[in-house]
Amino acid sequence: MFSGLVAGVGRITEINLQGETIELAVTPRIDDFLTTVQLGDSIAVNGTCLTVVEINNNQFTTTLMPQTFEKTTFKNLEKGSLVNLERSLQVGARLEGHIVTGHVDELSRVLKRTVNENAIEVQFSIPHRLHGQVVAQGSVAINGVSLTVMETGNGWFTVGLIPHTQLVTNLDTLKVGDEVNLETDILGKYVVANLSGGKN
Repeated sequence: MFSGLVAGVGRITEINLQGETIELAVTPRIDDFLTTVQLGDSIAVNGTCLTVVEINNNQFTTTLMPQTFEKTTFKNLEKGSLVNLERSLQVGARLEGHIVTGHVDELSRVLKRTVNENAIEVQFSIPHRLHGQVVAQGSVAINGVSLTVMETGNGWFTVGLIPHTQLVTNLDTLKVGDEVNLETDILGKYVVANLSGGKN
């Protein structure tokens, strides 16, 4: 379980296909990020919950199943790409973002990017099946970053990136057409499921 408050970014150092799994090695660009990380810990990498299987100096390795690889932005990334990183929540810690599971729902695409003073407003596509789970003033996770929805429309929603978000995440590099990992609010999922009689 995560909060969507990304600690910073890391750089992919290796992507290796090993039979039915994909090995992903990441070097954090965050001071002391790996100090207390142990084998078996969960880390959200670009919003995808992955398990640490190896730690070597300032690098950690995880594995992905082919289904996860194809469903997320990892299929578009390469050695050197920057990814957002977050350690899992500790019981009793303050929850300042929103509840993020690390289970990506769909890929979303950047439709528009507008600079508004010191903020960046970004419009994303949203698949029809998820439309009822994204509401104005609600929460979404984009590449693992907890963001507040500013506005919604037919097949789209917008968020604003404040300077701090631009500084510590990889969202400031997004361009029109780029794909991102989208996870809707878990509370919204339950509401929609209940209203639809569990058919969603």
